[in-house]
Amino acid sequence: MKLVVSTVELADAPQNLLAQLPENPLTFIRENGGIIGFGQSARLVAAAGKNRFEDLSQQWKTLVAEATITDPMQIPGTGLVAFGSFAFADNSETPSVLIVPRMVLGLRDGRGWLTSIAVAGEADGNSSTADSDDELTWPTPTSYLPNEPIAFVSGAVSAEKFKSSVAQAVERITAHKLEKVVLARDLVAKLPSAFDIRPALVRLAESYPTCWVYSVDGTFGASPELLVRVSHGQVSARVLAGTAGRGTDPGVDQAIAAALASSEKNKNEHAFAVNSLVASLSPFCERVDADAKPFSLALPNLWHLASDVHGVLRAEASVLDLAAALHPTAAVAGTPTDTAREVIDELEGTDRGRYAGPVGWIGADGDGEWAIALRGAQISGRQIRAFAGCGIVAASDPAAELAETELKFRPIREALA
Repeated sequence: MKLVVSTVELADAPQNLLAQLPENPLTFIRENGGIIGFGQSARLVAAAGKNRFEDLSQQWKTLVAEATITDPMQIPGTGLVAFGSFAFADNSETPSVLIVPRMVLGLRDGRGWLTSIAVAGEADGNSSTADSDDELTWPTPTSYLPNEPIAFVSGAVSAEKFKSSVAQAVERITAHKLEKVVLARDLVAKLPSAFDIRPALVRLAESYPTCWVYSVDGTFGASPELLVRVSHGQVSARVLAGTAGRGTDPGVDQAIAAALASSEKNKNEHAFAVNSLVASLSPFCERVDADAKPFSLALPNLWHLASDVHGVLRAEASVLDLAAALHPTAAVAGTPTDTAREVIDELEGTDRGRYAGPVGWIGADGDGEWAIALRGAQISGRQIRAFAGCGIVAASDPAAELAETELKFRPIREALA
């Protein structure tokens, strides 16, 4: 397949990407900057297995090598891009995908652009359709109506099963079989026949502007955690581990943040995640620098301990190569990783699908941005399934961890209320 790609800068581009969302959009937005995709020019799929990253990376490189790309802007998100979503587990029945849209709208630092991506010979019967800048104009937004409220019920992992799993995990940690494991539970609901994902995405973006709002192939949400970004040889990532609910009174809220920052349980959980990420990035980078100590990150409903990590690429590597090396991080799996994955399979006993897997985009040059698919849900036909998880360490209490999952379900519940 040969793609013909053309990007043009739009001088009078609207500054609100949310207002431009089409039906079933491909989306990766943060603080109103980012990209949204319309339609589908190509769909690359990898079956289950540990080689799914390598498989899609190779398919992407082949597609890029055969494409004709006109991109005078040369900034992140212009030119040929694909939106992607990966399954969490090697043995998941959910496929991993890269989707190339027919059109991309982008906005970054006030600059707007439109990219047309056509299959040679299939665009109105003319392979040169995408070469004409005159045809590239900002589309008129389509209207949509609110959805009926969606009521979730327990899924495969009930509240009681979750608490039992946490207790079993603590026993194993105390017995020194592992240091940390991230356990999750799920909620399910039936979607109305006329469900439109756009109101949910708008609510998420407006309520959580500092999160990465994503929507790819039925997987959507607002993630506070950037798995990895690669831009012109620079690598960056953000680690979140350690959580507390927000207080309604400002004084109480600050006290909660201070208590979180001084909590040995949460600091230990966070250290596992940071050390794991630095170790995974080091083979690819000349150097890797992490924050000396975590900072308290405020979201509307939660405090998180957060650390930013930066590196400089040592050799040529794409953002997918780094995502493959980083996934799953200790923040979504545990420490040691292989043992934690086995415990997750045993205690959860269900397929996470793309929950806690990488979600984001990659460009023709291998740069891109990938978040971790958290604070969201997955749509399959008429069913929707949401997940929330917690890092379990020796000091974890089952009831407290269950309460934390309720806090983490709040974004998706409110977006669909």
